[in-house]
Amino acid sequence: MPSHPQGTPPRELDDTTAMRLLREGRLEVAGRLVEATNLTLYCTVQLGDLVAACVYKPVRGERPLWDFPDGTLAAREVAAYEVSAATGWRIVPPTVYRDGPFGDGMVQLWIDGDAEIDLMTLMRSRNPALRRLAVFDAIVNNADRKGGHLIPLSDGHFYGVDHGVCFSTEDKLRTVLWQWQGKPLTREAVQVLARIEREMERGRLGRRLRELLSREEVEATWERVRRLLDTGIHPYPSRNWPAIPWPPV
Repeated sequence: MPSHPQGTPPRELDDTTAMRLLREGRLEVAGRLVEATNLTLYCTVQLGDLVAACVYKPVRGERPLWDFPDGTLAAREVAAYEVSAATGWRIVPPTVYRDGPFGDGMVQLWIDGDAEIDLMTLMRSRNPALRRLAVFDAIVNNADRKGGHLIPLSDGHFYGVDHGVCFSTEDKLRTVLWQWQGKPLTREAVQVLARIEREMERGRLGRRLRELLSREEVEATWERVRRLLDTGIHPYPSRNWPAIPWPPV
């Protein structure tokens, strides 16, 4: 991994500043994350005195998938950020869709996790922050929530990354976070889901998702939110789809 740039630590950037930096800053490729399935580039982004590390995934580097339309993964990552921002839980790091050195793609603020936290232990826990993430994954229909896609911080906050295979119209929820299946949603989760429903019907979130996803995918997302509110419980695994991604970490 290339060394991190000297600049403002990502956790000290408020989301508004981070989004402006990602949208308007100059991208410079510093390396490639070779373990990633799709082309994933580690970059610096600079705007005036602001400089930070980020991940850039150009559309042209996306590997075709049998169950998702070609060239749509970057937009799905941005859509996941929009849902995260609407929840207020700050699950997905600031993420934008923009032009870069290899064309249009997703650019996301790089977040350093706490390497001392054991992911296997973490993903089996009943941490309230992870429970929020499980609700988020149910909203976006995340088909690939691995333990390695969790970024735990030393202050107890968690980020989630790699949301390119979300928002399918089919039930594809596949995750390592099934410890709450069938359990009642928390009061906080119900309040957040009600807000998401309103935002999708007549707010900014609905407008943004319609810009990033197909009409059918937006409608399916709205239906998932309604289903969660109607049942009042965390979902069960699908009978027609593997419940856990492989590898799980």
